[in-house]
Parts: sequence; structure tokens; C-alpha cells
Amino acid sequence: MLLWVLQALLALLLPTLLVEGEARHWRHLQAQNTSRPALLRLSNYLLANYQKGVRPVRDWRKPTMVSIDVIVYAILSVDEKNQVLTTYIWYRQYWTDEFLQWNPEDFDNITKLSIPTESIWVPDILINEFVDVGKSPSIPYVYVGHHGEVQNYKPLQVVTACSLDIYNFPFDVQNCSLTFTSWLHTIQDINISLLRLPEKVKLDKTIFMNQGEWELLGVLTQFREFSMESNSCYAEMKFYVVIRRRPLFYTVSLLLPSIFLMLMDIVGFYLPPDSGERVSFKITLLLGYSVFLIIVSDTLPATAIGTPLIDHLHRAACTQARLAAAVPAWLRHLVLERVALLLCLGEQSASRRPPATSQTTKADDCSDMGNHCNHLGVPRDLEKTPRGRGSPPPPPRESSLAVRGLLKELSSIRHFLEKRDESREVAREWLHVGSVLDRLLFRIYLVAVLAYSITLITLWSIWQYS
Repeated sequence: MLLWVLQALLALLLPTLLVEGEARHWRHLQAQNTSRPALLRLSNYLLANYQKGVRPVRDWRKPTMVSIDVIVYAILSVDEKNQVLTTYIWYRQYWTDEFLQWNPEDFDNITKLSIPTESIWVPDILINEFVDVGKSPSIPYVYVGHHGEVQNYKPLQVVTACSLDIYNFPFDVQNCSLTFTSWLHTIQDINISLLRLPEKVKLDKTIFMNQGEWELLGVLTQFREFSMESNSCYAEMKFYVVIRRRPLFYTVSLLLPSIFLMLMDIVGFYLPPDSGERVSFKITLLLGYSVFLIIVSDTLPATAIGTPLIDHLHRAACTQARLAAAVPAWLRHLVLERVALLLCLGEQSASRRPPATSQTTKADDCSDMGNHCNHLGVPRDLEKTPRGRGSPPPPPRESSLAVRGLLKELSSIRHFLEKRDESREVAREWLHVGSVLDRLLFRIYLVAVLAYSITLITLWSIWQYS
């Protein structure tokens, strides 16, 4: 009987004791949670059951909108040979994570919290033009707002491929793109938008280091949807970084010496073509060009696609040679008639002397030892005619041989003088041809220099107002 009464009392008191123990335990836990820092409690609350491998949306049909922004900080290098641009940018990402939301009143009115980047889901947005990993600092945290907005801000050293056109060097303007897109997710999962207005992105130069060789003109933006497969559509945001080279250094070190050498080359055309001073002057000028190109070879940008306009001006060297052959008829007709008429030089045909061989046939016959003529052209048979009684005796045979030798020497001298006159006529005719060609090349060179100068002035104007 007594045992039964004790069991009944325990059955009545046990629930009361259990309820009181649970209440005491709850009050202990509540007091313990109140004593812990609010940031630690909030971090534990957010990351306790978080799955970073899953896109943070409650409805899988809803795409995650990622807003991005780019601010150019510096242009580090422009490699024309390898077609690579290295820039330093401030990159910002913004998206909403529906699994990182809380009530600020439950956590000491905390509205923003920094948590490790590796602990949450991050969009796989990359730059398509990446060719090398830059020396970017690692930022291990992101900011999270109480509505789930995530701010991922980080600096990046971007090494990207860019099609660099150096034809207008040193007045060139380059336009390089940075294309941000999700490497895997389609537009149904991740969509991309611009964090700021395009006008603000274009004109933002607040942090740009503006003391280097390149000047930032602006950053243009463009959104585009593209598909690589029939059923896959991707979103991308392009940032066009437009930069302009400052040409003052190259103007002083390249253009001014080039202009001076071209002016000296023009002056060289006014020297007589048949003078040795012109040849030596041109050779010296060509040597100056060679030394100048060796000095500036490291300054000019090198590329396999094209060459700068400043390197396109060819130089012509004048040479002179002694010519023994006569001017061909076609060359005389082309140069001394057609080209001279084109250059308004008048008649340049040189009247050639008739060959002297036909006029001196008789004299040549007289110089022959086997000829039967004397120095006066009288036949030697007359020497054998009978002489009269008052005629003087004939000269000795030795005197006749001396006269014949003298006539032979005089004939040789006359041949030499005639050949020399003929060579002078040929040389004079070649000189006429060279003079016409020299004027033609001089005018062509003047036109090339004038076109070159107008092009540089035009490029300078475009560079100033670009």
C-alpha cells in the first residue's frame, strides 16, 4: 500500500520536475546566447546550414542578376609585338543571395556583415580576353546586407589580348575590350547588368593615374546576348577601354630628326647630278639614316601585322656610273620625249653627231702601209714617172718611211680624238637622260614628302580632337 502511494506521488511530481528543468535549461541557453557577440551569433546563424555549391535562389526558375562595374586605375603596359594590354582595375560585383537574410532586430540591429568569400556561393564570371594571371591582391571577404545583397569588391591586374593598330604611331588611339561573362551558366541562371549608368562609367577618371605614356579617353559599355549552341544563350557585358598615346616624346626623338633628314635629302637634289659632291653627300645622308634607324629601333613598336606610317617613307640613293654604250632608242624616246613633255621640260633630245668613220675612210686608207697613196693623196705610181731634166732628185727611201710613220701616228691621234668626241656625245646624252630622271624622282619625292606631312598633320588633328 505504501509502495503504491509513493509511485503515485512520483508520477504526479515527475512532469513538474521535467518542465521546470527544461525551463531552467532554456533560460541558461538564452542567457548564454545573450552574452555572445552579435556578429558571431549572426555568422553562425547564416552559415550553419548554408550550401555554397547551390545557386542561392528559392525558385530555381528565377535567374540570379549580377551587376558589375569597372573603374580603370592605371595602364601598366601596352605590348604591340605580342598584342597584349596590361591594366589595373577596380572590379565590383553585386548580387542577391536569398539564403543570407536576417532580421536586424534579432542581432543587435546589424544590417551588414563581412563573411569569407570561400564560404558562400560566388558567380563564375570571368574575362574572355584573359591571357595571363596578373599579380592581383587576394581579398578574402565580401559584404552581405540583411536583405541578402552581396558586395564583392576587389582590385585586379588584368592581362588581356587586344588588337593593337600602330599604323598611326605615335598618334595612335587604341580600343581594347574587357568582356565579362559567365563561363558555364546560361542567361536562364545568371544574367549580367551594369551597376552604374553608362554615362558615369564612361567619364569616370577619378582614380586613374594620368601621368604615364597613355591617356584614358573613356570606358564604353555594351550588353550583348550570344549563343554558342542552338538552345544555350549567354549574357555578356563589354567594357571598351579607349586610350590615347601621348606623342611628345616621340615627336622630339623621332619626328624632328626625320623631318631634318628629309629636308637635307631634298636639298641634295639641287646639287649637279654629274658632280662627285652629290654622290658623297647622298652617301653621307644614307649613313645618317642608318645610324638614326639603329638608335630608334628600340623605340618603334614592332608587330607582325603592320608597321607604323613613320616607317613607310622610303629613301632613294643616287648613283653615278660611267657609261660606254649609247642610249637605246626606246629609252631616248621614253625619257627625253615623253617624260620630258610630261614634266614640261621642253625638247630634251640630244642631236648625235654622225659617225666619223664614213668621213675618214679616205684618210684611213692613206694611213695603211699597203696603200698606194702618199700623204697628199697622189698615187705612188706617179713617183715612177720619168722626170724632166730640171726635176730635183727623189728623196731618199728612208725619208719616205719616216713620213709614212708620221702619217700613221697622226691618223691614230685623229681616231682617238674622234672616239673621245663620240664618247662625250654619248655621255652628254646619258647626262640628259639622268637629268630628266633626276627631276622626275625629285618631284615624286616632293609629292611623297608632302603627302607624308599632310598625313601627320591630319593624324595630329584627329589625335587632339579624339
